[in-house]
Amino acid sequence: MTATLANSVTTKPQKWGKSLTVHSGRVAGGFELRSRLSEQARSVWAKHDRDGEGWLPLWCHMQDSAAVAGLLWDCWVPERVRAMVGGVLPEGEVDGRRLVVWLAGVHDIGKATPAFACQVDALADRMRDAGLEMPYRAGLGADRRLAPHGLAGQLLLQEWMKERHGWPGRATGQFAVVVGGHHGVPPEQVALLELDGRGELVRTPGGSEGVWRRVQGELLDACAVEFGAQGRLGQWRGVKLPQTVQVVLSGLVIVADWIASNPDLFPYFPLEAGFDGGRRVAAAWRGLDLPGPWRPRVPQEAAPALFASRFELPPGAVVRPVQAAAVEMARAMPGAGLLIVEAPMGEGKTEAALAAAEVLAARAGAGGVFFALPTMATSNAMFPRLLDWLDRLPADGNGKLSVLLAHSKAALNREAAGLRAGSRQRVAAVDVDGAERLPKAGEEGAGPAELVAHQWLAGRKKGLLSSFVVGTIDQLLFAGLKARHLVLRHLAVAGKVVVIDEAHAYDTYMNAYLDRVLGWLGAYGVPVVVLSATLPAVRRRELAQAYAGVGGGEGRFAAVEQAREYPLLTAVCAGHDPVLGRPAASGRGCEVRLERLGDGLEVLADRLEAELEGGGCALVVRNTVDRVLEAAAVLRERFGAGAVTVAHARFIDTDRAENDRRLLELFGPDGSERPGRHIVVASQVAEQSLDVDFDLLVSDVAPVDLLLQRVGRLHRHQRPGRPVRLREARCLLTGVDWSAPVPAPVRGSEAVYGRHALLRSLAVLHPHLEEGRGLSLPGDISALVQAAYGEGPVGPAQWAPVLQEAQLVHEQLQDKKARAADVFRIREAGKDGRSLMGWLAGGTGDADDTRAGRAQVRDSPESLEVIVVEESEDGSLATVGWAGEGRGGLPLPTGSVPSPRAARAAAACGLRLPPRLAKPYIVDRVIAELERFYFESWQVKENPWLAGQLILPIRPGCPTLLAGFRLMYTRENGLEVSNADA
Repeated sequence: MTATLANSVTTKPQKWGKSLTVHSGRVAGGFELRSRLSEQARSVWAKHDRDGEGWLPLWCHMQDSAAVAGLLWDCWVPERVRAMVGGVLPEGEVDGRRLVVWLAGVHDIGKATPAFACQVDALADRMRDAGLEMPYRAGLGADRRLAPHGLAGQLLLQEWMKERHGWPGRATGQFAVVVGGHHGVPPEQVALLELDGRGELVRTPGGSEGVWRRVQGELLDACAVEFGAQGRLGQWRGVKLPQTVQVVLSGLVIVADWIASNPDLFPYFPLEAGFDGGRRVAAAWRGLDLPGPWRPRVPQEAAPALFASRFELPPGAVVRPVQAAAVEMARAMPGAGLLIVEAPMGEGKTEAALAAAEVLAARAGAGGVFFALPTMATSNAMFPRLLDWLDRLPADGNGKLSVLLAHSKAALNREAAGLRAGSRQRVAAVDVDGAERLPKAGEEGAGPAELVAHQWLAGRKKGLLSSFVVGTIDQLLFAGLKARHLVLRHLAVAGKVVVIDEAHAYDTYMNAYLDRVLGWLGAYGVPVVVLSATLPAVRRRELAQAYAGVGGGEGRFAAVEQAREYPLLTAVCAGHDPVLGRPAASGRGCEVRLERLGDGLEVLADRLEAELEGGGCALVVRNTVDRVLEAAAVLRERFGAGAVTVAHARFIDTDRAENDRRLLELFGPDGSERPGRHIVVASQVAEQSLDVDFDLLVSDVAPVDLLLQRVGRLHRHQRPGRPVRLREARCLLTGVDWSAPVPAPVRGSEAVYGRHALLRSLAVLHPHLEEGRGLSLPGDISALVQAAYGEGPVGPAQWAPVLQEAQLVHEQLQDKKARAADVFRIREAGKDGRSLMGWLAGGTGDADDTRAGRAQVRDSPESLEVIVVEESEDGSLATVGWAGEGRGGLPLPTGSVPSPRAARAAAACGLRLPPRLAKPYIVDRVIAELERFYFESWQVKENPWLAGQLILPIRPGCPTLLAGFRLMYTRENGLEVSNADA
């Protein structure tokens, strides 16, 4: 049964003024608002059709919004969110529903003011004819900006609550701020005070002031009676709303408003005779067809049966101890909480997280899962795994489930695009505040789907409201950023289980945002699962305390940091001491011998030639793209072009995806196409989320946790037939001047990771390098990570002065990053009863998943992204010729709009330019030169793929000159950049 209106479906029998039920496609009850109002109150308008004569009276929009809010509460809001709201109100969830419906009903009361009503002459004249005098728009002039209708609505509602119902002024703000902030930003106190002193914007002075006051009160009185709040306001007066509840109420009102503001669903007046509010809402809800939340049940199977039913396990596979332990701990936790899973690479942490999420969601009443990963590439890899898991979940009465891949290039992902094309939604998505409208899906596939990419949820501000979301960590970190419509991000996560993968991969700046978000998730009671193979103990404690909302001096968390077992589970629940789980190791593992290798390119080539004499596959990981390309050039000369593959982040998107696919095909678990002898030269893209297996590893020195991730690609699978010389797992460490008194990493590595982290890594690895002691995996993982990130001395005594100097520089940099992150970070969840007013003061505006948006939560170098197209001798443009699946060589006319197929194919060829081209002293010149390829015919709404993008034309085999640099792009090497005069 889908969570939509259908014959014989009845919503939960809760009260909305009169009972609201759904039967035979009709919503009945609660639609008598118009009959309670005078002609003057009925004349107030709320919306108008800018392209025609249609309009919507305020009473009708109030009624529509309230009805939608009630349906959202009954059919869409997860149980966890309903329980949180109801938990602070005298009559629980029944009161919660009344409150949501009432606030949605009155959210636009600020439109019953001269400052708003004067905007459309014809509609203002109707109101004047009814006795509501007001100046013409020009008469109020720029002062109108002091009275946006959200702020005016908050002022009117607070006044009404005090004067009509005896509320103390301070108590009104925590409720009325929902009205004041329904356009995305809660007001600041100074704005409210300023408007309070400008009464002419709220009521026209003179004889008409009393009429305005009466109409405003009449509308609020009628809403209180009609929407069930009249008899409850006295009880609510003593309630202190937590800020978490204020946030989700604000989010629900915004969602209800946006749906009720969609003219495709709720047509404007004039309407046909026999207007019926119930049928109007029922038809709109049927047309929206919004999927309801996931409603899981706690699985009763033992771990082996559970994993066998939820995942496609290879023959002979057994459930690993850490997987079974994660499920059991999720079952045993006293309530919703944080579960940290630390286990070696390849132990099935992803499956453990999903299985635990199912248990935690069922116990907490969560309605979905948000899976956050470090990069777009890892998100893309995770998305089909999530879909497979969803397909294997028991139905348990769930209808359609909404699913989203959340990052800026998700539309180019095959699975995500296929899911959207297969969904049958046809309603336009409308963001009434941002004038965002997505085209109807018209001719896309009409087949029903159990998993749908619901089109109304496709807007950039609504996407995370889907039940199941896979996205980059940025999407979660945005929940800690002062940004417009932040309440929607919080509403989205408040009803889900959140999974955070690769928790070790984030720096101080990102962790500042992550910790703040964890604090809010803990306040919401959101279950969170954190995954890492190489998590420092101090970071483990920070995560636990951030979720619990306690400071660094809390003694009961000392054991969390002191634990050194591995694998390790940590559970944190509000009001309880942390619990540690110590599952047995799976028995998988290997010994890895570390060796030093000089940094010369010929030294590298000679060593590989010797090691691969009898065959074998080697992975060479370099810390910068320039080092990747330099090494690949030398190795191709020695071994031949066909024996060397390059992988790094400076390929266009389609090529990078193909590179990953080919690496998995050649070096993945199957191994059927594994070459006899081959070398892959890669940057950090080989560190994570690629299940590849090599016989030999050569790596630049890196922070020890990341180096261990690279080592995890060495002898990853049991593979018979490895060359005799390579049957012992070995990692050759390079990128270091080993002859210096203290080993000195190359400059490029220091620029990426900092000297401190690299020296600490070398220090803890020194015994393994000096004494030839094997590196035991997974046995040594935790010990190495904790030593490298701990505060104790490491390395030989003569290294101490250099290490101390590097540490001082490192600490100063971390302090700087922490201060920088705090500028736009939201404050911690406030005390009960503290209004959200000023919550986003000094914010960033919108938080978008764009280069600029991601820079707000990532401390990474600025870069420019371009779309690469191919330029012919005559200057005409086309999509790059080697793009597969019929996407190559499609014409891109510059004097007209390219075809949708060609534009989409071109957009799939995005490329991030290196940071050196975005430095402040050159970025303006780079952009100016790229804007030579700005074509007016492409800047239209019919061309969303290319409008506003920077275009980089290339000619195969020929360099492109850009701002004094020579750019060469090839399918084999990606983008190579050099000085034009070199």
